[in-house]
Amino acid sequence: MTAREILVMYARLWGVPETQITQYVNQLLQSLNLEPYADKFIYTYSGGNKRRLSNAIALMGKPSVIFLDEPSTGMDPGARRLLWNTVTRARESGKVIIITSHSMEECDALCTRLAIMVKGKFICLGSPQHLKNKFGNVYILKAKFKMDTDEKELENFKKYIATVFPGSELKHENQGILNYYIPSKDNGWGKVFGILEEAKEQLNLEDYSISQITLEQVFLTFATPENTEGD
Repeated sequence: MTAREILVMYARLWGVPETQITQYVNQLLQSLNLEPYADKFIYTYSGGNKRRLSNAIALMGKPSVIFLDEPSTGMDPGARRLLWNTVTRARESGKVIIITSHSMEECDALCTRLAIMVKGKFICLGSPQHLKNKFGNVYILKAKFKMDTDEKELENFKKYIATVFPGSELKHENQGILNYYIPSKDNGWGKVFGILEEAKEQLNLEDYSISQITLEQVFLTFATPENTEGD
C-alpha cells in the first residue's frame, strides 16, 4: 500500500465523510511534507518517511490524547520542524500530547510539562523552564576578546572572573574566546551583566554572551554514574 491509501483507509475508519476524505488526507500529507512520497509503496520509504507516516496516522481523527514515541527519529531538520509545528497545532487545539523522547531539544520545543526518567524512575517533573531554574545551577559565559589582546590581559580577565564568580570553571579557550561555567547561586542576571559590562570597559573585552543551561545539560546531571548505579 501507499501512504495515501493507508491514510484514506484510516480516515474512513475514523468516520471522515467520504466527500471530505481527499482534502483531509492531502492536508495531512502536506503538513508533514509527505506529498512527494504519497503514491509510492511504503516498503520503499526511508526510516524518516516511515516515521512521518506513523505520526500522520497518530494525529488523525479527534482523539483527546495522542501518544508519540520518539516522533522525530530519523528525520532531517526540515522534516523535524514541520512535525513540531504540526504537533504544536494539535496541542493548541486542546489535545493532550504525551511524548517519549531522548531529544532534549524536542522536549524543550514541544513540552509544557516534562518528566525525566532514569533507570525506570521519574526523577523530576515540571515545565522545561522550571527544571532549568531548579536544577541548572550554572550560567554559560562566552567571552570574546579583541584581536590585539595579549596574554597578560587574558590572564587578568581569568583572575577577575575567578574573584567575582567563586567556583567558576573555564571549560574551553581558543583564539581569544573563553567559555565559562558560572555558578548561578547568589548570581542573579542583573549582577552578572553588571560585572561583565564593567569587564568590557576595563579588560579589553570585545563582546560576551550569557545563556542558561540547556535541558540536555540538566538531563546529564541526573544521568551521571552516581545516579545510575545501584537502585
